Amino acid sequence: MALHKLDEYYPNYQEELFDGEDIKGIDVYAGKSEEKIGTIEDALVDDQGSFRYFVIDTGFWIFGKKVLLPVGKCHIDAKAKRIYAISIVNKKQVEDLPEYHESKVVDRQHEEKVRHVYSNLAMKALEEPTVHSAPTQAVEKSDRHDYNYQAEPSLYNLNADDHQTLKLYEERLIANKKRRQTGEVILAKHVETETASISLPLEKDRIVIERNIPADRTVRTPNEVDFQSKEIVRMKVYEESADIHKQAFVREEVRISKEVEQDIVQAQETIRREELDIDTKGRLDIDTQR
Repeated sequence: MALHKLDEYYPNYQEELFDGEDIKGIDVYAGKSEEKIGTIEDALVDDQGSFRYFVIDTGFWIFGKKVLLPVGKCHIDAKAKRIYAISIVNKKQVEDLPEYHESKVVDRQHEEKVRHVYSNLAMKALEEPTVHSAPTQAVEKSDRHDYNYQAEPSLYNLNADDHQTLKLYEERLIANKKRRQTGEVILAKHVETETASISLPLEKDRIVIERNIPADRTVRTPNEVDFQSKEIVRMKVYEESADIHKQAFVREEVRISKEVEQDIVQAQETIRREELDIDTKGRLDIDTQR
């Protein structure tokens, strides 16, 4: 049975499994003590999505060594956001565990070493080595594809004593907006034609020659008058002609833009919230903390 990293099997694991919180980065402590041995770097799940191991980064505790912690060998304190490795009480035990490398696949041999170490820790704790020797041997001889994690519930089951949590849910209103198209404006151009008329006054010169009998008709002798044939006066004559052509010019500019108007939409819904009811019998001293 293959093992998968948490975010590979559950891409949205924070929302699906932990109500939006992240298990990665949670501190891990040895046994039930206050000695921090590292943090949760990742988790490994099987083909059915069941949690099998937490990956612990021991940080400076053992020079950054990463090891696997079977989920059955931990106590989860959700309120304090802590995980206690109940089988690990000293560095020697972590040093005996095979090192986990995220770039390598966790194979059958690696898991067998992990199970062997934790089984030995359990035997030392109970001081009953003969009782636990048989399961350990069976694990070492098992084939990875045939191995059943349920065969060792102490390693792979989240027992009720160490993982009791009651979640109280509350509803809340979520307001989202959807943007939809309600129309479209298209600006285009077309050409219209019309017949234009224009009046243009034209000027031209007209020669006016006036011939009059002079008032002074003094008589002169032929010798006093210079009779000759020659040009006496020259006058240039002009007239205007029409030069009509077309020119294009900018008659109007059109600009298009958008303005956003805002409306407030009011909505009301009935929401529910779960509250804790505590029913006790007998004389009990109960400390309820939030």
